[in-house]
Amino acid sequence: MRFRACIAILLFLSGCAATEPITKEPAARDRRIANLQRAAALPWRDDGRCVVREASQPWPELVERCYPALDHDRVEFHDTTGRCAIASTGAAAMGLGFCVLAAPEIAVGAVIVLGVVVVAVAITEALDAYELRHLYPEEAGTARGAKAAPRETVAKRKPELEPEPAGQGRQPPVPPVPVDRTGRASCEPVPVPHAGEDDAHNECADTFPPNRYPGHDVLVNGKRFDALQIGVRVLWEIKTHQFDTYSDFLRDRVIEEQVEELQKDRAIAEACGYDFIVGVSSAAHKAALVLQDPRLNVVVTGCKR
Repeated sequence: MRFRACIAILLFLSGCAATEPITKEPAARDRRIANLQRAAALPWRDDGRCVVREASQPWPELVERCYPALDHDRVEFHDTTGRCAIASTGAAAMGLGFCVLAAPEIAVGAVIVLGVVVVAVAITEALDAYELRHLYPEEAGTARGAKAAPRETVAKRKPELEPEPAGQGRQPPVPPVPVDRTGRASCEPVPVPHAGEDDAHNECADTFPPNRYPGHDVLVNGKRFDALQIGVRVLWEIKTHQFDTYSDFLRDRVIEEQVEELQKDRAIAEACGYDFIVGVSSAAHKAALVLQDPRLNVVVTGCKR
């Protein structure tokens, strides 16, 4: 009861402090997607089911209803703005955490997640469904009840897809490479089948980030990347070399070539507004890459050949 009373006070205070009229809130659909994307960066113990159920509500109400489902052992809250001081005295850490998380804009350093966040399954499915509806809106119909185009008609408009490998299951559609008005490849991510037949490499690319398009690379600005991480704008390049077994001479040559390649990949990703991460199988491989270019963001995946 004390916690719920504190929540009510916090919601009242945040409502009083709001400067925008209620009539200026974004459309429910836009708010739903914004809330899903915001929640994707947090760890949830219920696979994100509460977030998906409440995503159409204003963010503070979503936080009130889903806060108990948050994995509190993996989240630290810091009142960097001082606005939650009243909460910290009235409801201790729980009230402080709710107040910080329910803020319209979370201040830098206010919410710290421990460890790598794997986007909750329910949130991933909701975001993917939204993206597919926008790739092919004629399949979804309209919100005003207009009939959707017949599936036969839609099929004629879609590009030809390569046959799916046996057992691959349903995959996101593979549209043609989008171009901007100058005719050049754009920054829009386009899933394309994995290049090459290195099963161990492809499995690592699909499962470790994890890949938003399993079974596919992603084409951005004319460059293939091994994966687009679910829920965030992060492109990955995966290396599964048995680096620890190489001679010193071979290590030097491999690192020289890879750093040059990865610097180009990073430049393409950053120019399109993406972060860029390199996944390698061993700590030795990571150390060698970072020694040559400390700006590279390298993660040890532990993936084996």
